[in-house]
Amino acid sequence: MQNNIRNIAIIAHVDHGKTTLVDKMLIATGQFKDHEKPGSLIMDNNDLEKERGITILSKNASATYKGVKINIIDTPGHADFGGEVERVLNMADGVLLLVDAFEGPMPQTRFVLKKAIALGLKPIVVINKVDKQNCNPELVQEQVFDLMFNLEASEDQLDFPTIFGSAKNGWMSEDWKNVGDNITPLLDAILEHIPPPKYNKGTAQLLITALSYSSYVGRIAIGRLHRGELTVGMQILLMKKDGSTFRSKLKELFVYEGLTRKSVKQVGSGEICGVVGVEGFDIGDTVSDFENPEALDPIAIDEPTMSMVFTINDSPFFGQDGKFVTSRHLKDRLNKELEKNLALRVKETESADKFTVYGRGVLHLSVLIETMRREGYELQVGQPQVLFKDIEGIRSEPIEEMTVDVAEQFSGKVIDLVTLRKGKMLSMETKSDRIHLEFKVPSRGIIGLRTRMLTATNGEAVMSHRFIGYEAFKGDIPKRQNGSLIAMETGQVFAYALDKLQDRGKFFIVPTQKVYAGQVIGENSKSGDIVANVCKAKKQTNMRASGADDKTRITPPIIFSLEEALEYIQADEYVEITPATFRIRKILLSEVERKRQSKIIE
Repeated sequence: MQNNIRNIAIIAHVDHGKTTLVDKMLIATGQFKDHEKPGSLIMDNNDLEKERGITILSKNASATYKGVKINIIDTPGHADFGGEVERVLNMADGVLLLVDAFEGPMPQTRFVLKKAIALGLKPIVVINKVDKQNCNPELVQEQVFDLMFNLEASEDQLDFPTIFGSAKNGWMSEDWKNVGDNITPLLDAILEHIPPPKYNKGTAQLLITALSYSSYVGRIAIGRLHRGELTVGMQILLMKKDGSTFRSKLKELFVYEGLTRKSVKQVGSGEICGVVGVEGFDIGDTVSDFENPEALDPIAIDEPTMSMVFTINDSPFFGQDGKFVTSRHLKDRLNKELEKNLALRVKETESADKFTVYGRGVLHLSVLIETMRREGYELQVGQPQVLFKDIEGIRSEPIEEMTVDVAEQFSGKVIDLVTLRKGKMLSMETKSDRIHLEFKVPSRGIIGLRTRMLTATNGEAVMSHRFIGYEAFKGDIPKRQNGSLIAMETGQVFAYALDKLQDRGKFFIVPTQKVYAGQVIGENSKSGDIVANVCKAKKQTNMRASGADDKTRITPPIIFSLEEALEYIQADEYVEITPATFRIRKILLSEVERKRQSKIIE
């Protein structure tokens, strides 16, 4: 046994306090003295993670408590990053199951917990946010037990310890009524209940379950050493999933100390480490001894369920904001992303400047787009398309399990919206002043649903979903009924023109903004597209007006987030993305070409 090591993964639903808890563990064990900024999260070190308050990439850290090194793996809770979660569970000997004291176990929790139970991992249940109003920690503890029983947990797993507390306020306790002032009860529970990794003697075996990238040394293979020892300079054999093998030499070894990587000469069985010098590896490959190679069982990676066309920006305003605008820039950037984003696939199309990018969902792909935008890239992306499969001769589509928490008076509207999109209600229960609804919905039906649901519920609906599998095609889903308002010419928008056109629909633009011919500037109040001239100025004459001029009163524009824009567009539209802005446009900018195309389709 490696008594001085514990490997734990933290699993929970989005926003249940996972990353906050890890931060408090690092601070409590002296790995991090003070926050750089008050209220910032150490583990969410990516700008996008800080802004959205979600974990996107799984990360490793370690804390030393009472002479024992606790390797902590912080995992994402969002469904689109589920591929990260399953892999990292292979590195752990136990899990901290973090549950909100008010919300209880959520679908995401169930999904990851099922994997952890199947792997035989021992859970410690942490019921967080017990200081919330109207929460019921004891009921939540019973719900966790019921959930684990339904997931066929063993007797040992069902005999789990429970720790209560508030990660935000920095305390944990075995009794939720007994408010403490530190989180040592949780650290003690980890040492007591999580088993140390077994020390397996024999030749080296490491399963690559994650990867990191450094601009100095390239790709770093990360995994847990299942057997034997690794030493810098030793000859190893990379055993790939397809059966091929490649000889390599270990150049460097890393282990985690706090938030940093520490270079070491040797690593023993049970430790989580990074390996430099292995070329051409993939997740699920085995690093083994050169003399006596033995492969471990490979791990599966989630298949993509959605695709989008990525293309260069060829609008009249291209190159005004971005540094990287050519197809070569776009291709290189996507290939670089493939090195570390495992659920992503990129396929080149017949056109040299278009790429089909496959991912786990709109959020997964929009995070990539937003990252590229901030790096100075200009690109255009098409409407998200779900991937259909032929299973035993039946056309099948991806299905998701969706939960919605909403005020009682809006529950009928939510059910109507989801049913229209071929959703099927699984359950409905009252939680305090909210109704908790569960549905099974095709992935196609979820595209664009969030915006409509927030509008219908006055912004009150809290919606989350996760992919569960493929089922037979559910039939046609009604698309956006309203057409688009399209700019007639390139120029500056005038308030006078906008004022005269307000009865036509809702606008996405403001006066003085520049637009180009073919840009989508608003939503038509009826079906069908309309071309409108918003660059028309008021004619000035030297004649005195007989009546006073009316003041222009312009309704505020609709401002889309990136995800909303991607979900809003129709099949003949692109979202143009630059570092400064994003615009919606027609793929064919010329009105004549659009009419010609529609006649061909007819």
